[in-house]
Amino acid sequence: MYDRVGAPPASRTDFVLESIKEAILNGTLPPGQALVESELATSLGVSKTPVREALKTLAGSGLVMMSPYKGASVRTVDAAMANSVYDVRMLMEPEALRRAIMLKASFSHARETLTQPRTDLAKLSLANRSFHRALYVGCGNPLMISILDGLRDQAALITVAGWGICPTWDDEAAEHHAILAAAEQGKSDLAAELLRSHIQTFADRVIEELPHGIR
Repeated sequence: MYDRVGAPPASRTDFVLESIKEAILNGTLPPGQALVESELATSLGVSKTPVREALKTLAGSGLVMMSPYKGASVRTVDAAMANSVYDVRMLMEPEALRRAIMLKASFSHARETLTQPRTDLAKLSLANRSFHRALYVGCGNPLMISILDGLRDQAALITVAGWGICPTWDDEAAEHHAILAAAEQGKSDLAAELLRSHIQTFADRVIEELPHGIR
Protein backbone atom coordinates (compact mmCIF):
# COMPACT_ATOMS: atom_id res chain seq x y z
CA MET A 1 0.00 0.00 0.00
CA TYR A 2 1.06 3.59 -0.39
CA ASP A 3 0.21 7.03 0.89
CA ARG A 4 -2.17 9.26 -1.03
CA VAL A 5 -3.03 12.23 1.15
CA GLY A 6 -5.58 14.51 -0.46
CA ALA A 7 -7.54 11.96 -2.48
CA PRO A 8 -10.89 13.44 -3.59
CA PRO A 9 -13.63 12.63 -1.03
CA ALA A 10 -15.82 10.95 -3.65
CA SER A 11 -13.06 8.51 -4.58
CA ARG A 12 -11.50 8.04 -1.16
CA THR A 13 -13.42 4.90 -0.19
CA ASP A 14 -12.77 3.34 -3.60
CA PHE A 15 -9.07 4.18 -3.30
CA VAL A 16 -8.90 2.62 0.18
CA LEU A 17 -10.90 -0.41 -0.99
CA GLU A 18 -8.63 -1.08 -3.97
CA SER A 19 -5.45 -0.46 -1.92
CA ILE A 20 -6.43 -2.96 0.77
CA LYS A 21 -7.66 -5.49 -1.79
CA GLU A 22 -4.38 -5.27 -3.72
CA ALA A 23 -2.38 -5.69 -0.51
CA ILE A 24 -4.39 -8.81 0.34
CA LEU A 25 -4.01 -10.31 -3.12
CA ASN A 26 -0.27 -9.66 -3.38
CA GLY A 27 0.43 -10.99 0.11
CA THR A 28 1.41 -7.71 1.74
CA LEU A 29 -1.51 -8.36 4.08
CA PRO A 30 -1.29 -12.15 4.55
CA PRO A 31 -4.15 -14.47 5.57
CA GLY A 32 -5.04 -14.04 9.22
CA GLN A 33 -3.49 -10.56 9.42
CA ALA A 34 -5.41 -8.24 11.74
CA LEU A 35 -6.76 -5.18 9.94
CA VAL A 36 -6.62 -2.28 12.40
CA GLU A 37 -8.58 0.71 11.16
CA SER A 38 -6.26 3.32 12.69
CA GLU A 39 -3.14 1.68 11.24
CA LEU A 40 -4.63 1.35 7.77
CA ALA A 41 -5.89 4.93 7.88
CA THR A 42 -2.43 6.25 8.78
CA SER A 43 -0.78 4.12 6.08
CA LEU A 44 -3.18 5.37 3.42
CA GLY A 45 -3.37 8.98 4.60
CA VAL A 46 -7.11 8.97 5.19
CA SER A 47 -9.53 9.04 8.10
CA LYS A 48 -10.89 5.84 9.63
CA THR A 49 -14.31 6.29 8.00
CA PRO A 50 -13.37 5.18 4.45
CA VAL A 51 -11.29 2.37 5.94
CA ARG A 52 -14.29 1.15 7.91
CA GLU A 53 -16.51 1.26 4.83
CA ALA A 54 -13.91 -0.54 2.71
CA LEU A 55 -13.55 -3.31 5.28
CA LYS A 56 -17.32 -3.83 5.30
CA THR A 57 -17.30 -4.16 1.52
CA LEU A 58 -14.38 -6.58 1.60
CA ALA A 59 -16.15 -8.64 4.23
CA GLY A 60 -19.15 -8.85 1.93
CA SER A 61 -16.98 -10.14 -0.91
CA GLY A 62 -15.30 -12.72 1.33
CA LEU A 63 -11.76 -11.30 1.53
CA VAL A 64 -12.11 -10.07 5.11
CA MET A 65 -13.56 -11.67 8.23
CA MET A 66 -15.32 -9.51 10.84
CA SER A 67 -15.50 -10.54 14.50
CA PRO A 68 -17.29 -8.55 17.21
CA TYR A 69 -14.46 -9.45 19.60
CA LYS A 70 -11.34 -9.57 17.42
CA GLY A 71 -12.24 -7.02 14.78
CA ALA A 72 -11.36 -7.42 11.11
CA SER A 73 -8.75 -9.74 9.65
CA VAL A 74 -7.74 -11.08 6.25
CA ARG A 75 -9.69 -14.21 5.34
CA THR A 76 -7.73 -17.41 5.86
CA VAL A 77 -7.93 -19.79 2.93
CA ASP A 78 -8.75 -23.36 3.91
CA ALA A 79 -10.01 -26.46 2.17
CA ALA A 80 -13.64 -25.89 3.17
CA MET A 81 -13.68 -22.39 1.67
CA ALA A 82 -11.95 -23.53 -1.52
CA ASN A 83 -14.32 -26.50 -1.90
CA SER A 84 -17.36 -24.25 -1.64
CA VAL A 85 -16.10 -21.66 -4.12
CA TYR A 86 -14.83 -24.12 -6.70
CA ASP A 87 -17.88 -26.36 -6.43
CA VAL A 88 -20.06 -23.47 -7.60
CA ARG A 89 -17.57 -22.37 -10.25
CA MET A 90 -17.35 -25.83 -11.78
CA LEU A 91 -21.13 -26.07 -11.94
CA MET A 92 -21.76 -22.62 -13.41
CA GLU A 93 -18.75 -21.27 -15.30
CA PRO A 94 -18.53 -23.93 -18.03
CA GLU A 95 -22.28 -23.67 -18.66
CA ALA A 96 -22.07 -19.87 -18.77
CA LEU A 97 -19.25 -20.10 -21.31
CA ARG A 98 -21.20 -22.61 -23.39
CA ARG A 99 -24.17 -20.24 -23.48
CA ALA A 100 -21.97 -17.26 -24.34
CA ILE A 101 -20.59 -19.18 -27.33
CA MET A 102 -24.07 -20.17 -28.47
CA LEU A 103 -25.08 -16.49 -28.29
CA LYS A 104 -21.99 -15.60 -30.37
CA ALA A 105 -20.57 -13.33 -27.66
CA SER A 106 -17.29 -11.54 -28.30
CA PHE A 107 -14.21 -12.87 -26.50
CA SER A 108 -11.92 -10.01 -27.56
CA HIS A 109 -11.41 -8.86 -23.97
CA ALA A 110 -10.45 -12.38 -22.92
CA ARG A 111 -7.74 -12.35 -25.60
CA GLU A 112 -6.50 -8.95 -24.39
CA THR A 113 -5.95 -10.31 -20.89
CA LEU A 114 -3.60 -12.98 -22.24
CA THR A 115 -1.17 -10.32 -23.46
CA GLN A 116 -0.99 -8.36 -20.21
CA PRO A 117 2.44 -8.38 -18.51
CA ARG A 118 2.76 -10.78 -15.60
CA THR A 119 5.03 -8.99 -13.17
CA ASP A 120 3.61 -9.81 -9.76
CA LEU A 121 0.93 -11.88 -8.06
CA ALA A 122 -1.57 -9.04 -7.84
CA LYS A 123 -1.36 -8.34 -11.59
CA LEU A 124 -1.43 -12.07 -12.38
CA SER A 125 -4.51 -12.46 -10.22
CA LEU A 126 -6.20 -9.46 -11.86
CA ALA A 127 -5.49 -10.78 -15.37
CA ASN A 128 -6.75 -14.24 -14.36
CA ARG A 129 -10.04 -12.97 -12.98
CA SER A 130 -10.52 -10.66 -15.98
CA PHE A 131 -10.02 -13.58 -18.35
CA HIS A 132 -12.56 -15.78 -16.60
CA ARG A 133 -15.16 -13.00 -16.41
CA ALA A 134 -14.71 -12.29 -20.11
CA LEU A 135 -15.64 -15.91 -20.79
CA TYR A 136 -18.94 -15.92 -18.89
CA VAL A 137 -20.15 -12.31 -19.07
CA GLY A 138 -21.83 -12.88 -22.44
CA CYS A 139 -23.96 -15.82 -21.25
CA GLY A 140 -27.19 -13.82 -21.36
CA ASN A 141 -28.22 -14.61 -17.77
CA PRO A 142 -27.75 -11.62 -15.40
CA LEU A 143 -28.31 -13.76 -12.28
CA MET A 144 -25.66 -16.27 -13.35
CA ILE A 145 -23.23 -13.41 -14.00
CA SER A 146 -24.00 -11.85 -10.62
CA ILE A 147 -23.37 -15.12 -8.75
CA LEU A 148 -20.07 -15.72 -10.52
CA ASP A 149 -19.03 -12.09 -10.00
CA GLY A 150 -19.72 -12.53 -6.30
CA LEU A 151 -17.18 -15.34 -6.14
CA ARG A 152 -14.36 -13.51 -7.92
CA ASP A 153 -12.60 -12.01 -4.88
CA GLN A 154 -12.64 -15.29 -2.95
CA ALA A 155 -11.50 -17.18 -6.05
CA ALA A 156 -8.63 -14.70 -6.47
CA LEU A 157 -7.57 -15.20 -2.85
CA ILE A 158 -7.56 -18.98 -3.35
CA THR A 159 -5.64 -18.61 -6.61
CA VAL A 160 -2.87 -16.58 -4.98
CA ALA A 161 -2.70 -19.08 -2.12
CA GLY A 162 -2.45 -21.87 -4.68
CA TRP A 163 0.36 -20.14 -6.54
CA GLY A 164 2.17 -19.82 -3.23
CA ILE A 165 1.97 -23.60 -2.86
CA CYS A 166 2.88 -24.33 -6.46
CA PRO A 167 3.50 -21.57 -9.06
CA THR A 168 1.64 -23.06 -12.04
CA TRP A 169 0.63 -19.88 -13.87
CA ASP A 170 2.54 -20.86 -17.03
CA ASP A 171 0.55 -24.10 -17.32
CA GLU A 172 -2.66 -22.21 -16.61
CA ALA A 173 -1.84 -19.65 -19.29
CA ALA A 174 -1.52 -22.47 -21.84
CA GLU A 175 -4.90 -23.81 -20.72
CA HIS A 176 -6.40 -20.31 -21.10
CA HIS A 177 -5.19 -20.17 -24.71
CA ALA A 178 -6.77 -23.56 -25.45
CA ILE A 179 -10.09 -22.58 -23.87
CA LEU A 180 -10.20 -19.29 -25.75
CA ALA A 181 -9.30 -20.93 -29.07
CA ALA A 182 -12.21 -23.35 -28.71
CA ALA A 183 -14.55 -20.51 -27.74
CA GLU A 184 -13.55 -18.35 -30.70
CA GLN A 185 -14.04 -21.32 -33.03
CA GLY A 186 -17.58 -21.76 -31.75
CA LYS A 187 -16.86 -25.17 -30.20
CA SER A 188 -19.12 -24.70 -27.20
CA ASP A 189 -18.98 -28.22 -25.74
CA LEU A 190 -15.20 -28.46 -26.10
CA ALA A 191 -14.62 -25.02 -24.60
CA ALA A 192 -16.92 -25.80 -21.66
CA GLU A 193 -15.14 -29.10 -21.00
CA LEU A 194 -11.68 -27.50 -21.22
CA LEU A 195 -12.81 -24.84 -18.76
CA ARG A 196 -14.29 -27.38 -16.37
CA SER A 197 -11.06 -29.41 -16.48
CA HIS A 198 -9.00 -26.24 -15.96
CA ILE A 199 -10.95 -25.31 -12.82
CA GLN A 200 -11.04 -28.91 -11.53
CA THR A 201 -7.29 -29.45 -11.97
CA PHE A 202 -6.41 -26.31 -10.05
CA ALA A 203 -8.92 -27.06 -7.29
CA ASP A 204 -7.73 -30.66 -6.85
CA ARG A 205 -4.11 -29.58 -6.54
CA VAL A 206 -4.70 -26.68 -4.17
CA ILE A 207 -7.39 -28.12 -1.89
CA GLU A 208 -5.22 -31.12 -1.10
CA GLU A 209 -2.51 -28.79 0.26
CA LEU A 210 -4.73 -26.36 2.16
CA PRO A 211 -5.43 -26.72 5.87
CA HIS A 212 -8.63 -28.61 6.64
CA GLY A 213 -11.10 -27.23 9.10
CA ILE A 214 -13.58 -24.40 8.82
CA ARG A 215 -12.46 -21.00 10.06
